[in-house]
Order: sequence, then C-alpha cells, then structure tokens
Amino acid sequence: MAYHPAYVSDAFLMVEMPHPATLDDDTLMSQVDVATGRTRGPGGQHRNTTDSAVWLLHRPTGVEAGASERRQQWQNKHVAFKRLRVRLAVQCRTLVSRDHYHPSALWVARRQGERMAVAHDHHDYAPLLAEALDLVVCRRFDVAGAAGLLGITMSQLTRLIRHEKAAFARLNEGRKSVGLPPLRS
Repeated sequence: MAYHPAYVSDAFLMVEMPHPATLDDDTLMSQVDVATGRTRGPGGQHRNTTDSAVWLLHRPTGVEAGASERRQQWQNKHVAFKRLRVRLAVQCRTLVSRDHYHPSALWVARRQGERMAVAHDHHDYAPLLAEALDLVVCRRFDVAGAAGLLGITMSQLTRLIRHEKAAFARLNEGRKSVGLPPLRS
C-alpha cells in the first residue's frame, strides 16, 4: 500500500496534538485570557450598567470568542467558553493518519452503531467536531472516506458538521478548492 502524506490546508491553523477543543476545561482555561466590559445595544435592566460582557482569547492560537447577551458575567463567561471551544474546533487542525486512523475513546463511546448522536450545545460536540474535521481535511475533504474510518455513515458525518455553519462553509470551501462538488445544506 502506498503512503499518502497528510493533506494540510492553508485555510486552517495547524496546532500540535492534543487538539485544543479536546482539552479538559481547566487546562483550556489556563491557556485563555479573559476580558470583561460593557456592550452597546438593547438589554435588560442590568445589562449595560455592569461589566457583564466577556471576551476570551486562546493565547496559543489567537482564536477569540465572546458573549454579552446574558445579564450575569458568569453566564456570559460560560457561553463564551462554549463558543471558544467550537471556534477552536472549526479553525484549528491537527495532523492525523490519513488511512490508518483510529477514533478517539470519546468518539467510540458516543457512536451508536453507524450513528453519531450529539446535540450542538452538548459539551462533547466541539471535541467530536474537531476530530471529524481533522480527518476530513487530512483526507482532502473526502467525507465518505472519513466517515468510513470513523465508523459512521457519510450522512451522519455531514449532519455533525452541518450543525455548525462556519464548519460546513469551510468544508464546502475546501471541497471546492480540491475540485470536489459542495455538499448540500
């Protein structure tokens, strides 16, 4: 069997293993700078009178996320942290084996036969999305081949990625860049 080097796309930020979206909360938070402040716009009684808005910056990658829609700073921090994890999953890639990939323990535990059932707002969504995108990008956006290595159907993998609009857009941009047709949304 011929060796196929991993495909690296300039559209993504390459990072070392483990993928930052897969880190436990404490480890990821130790890599994050937190800023608070006020925002403009409509809101409740306390929204624009306190520093309830939160912005997070992942120092190693420069990926940012923020939240200001809640009245309490701790709630906005929680929302911003979830958004940061998903943005890391979408924007950052790690090198994985193109043809001899073995799914993570989390992937195997969450997989139900050939299905992958995880809600977009579940804590496991971002790590699963990162794992799926790492393999899809490594395989030059071959979704069917990646799905086979992950042990799920192509439609299940597409559905997982489609939950996050930015991820699905990047997937289709990548497919176009290598001469593949875009997937329907």
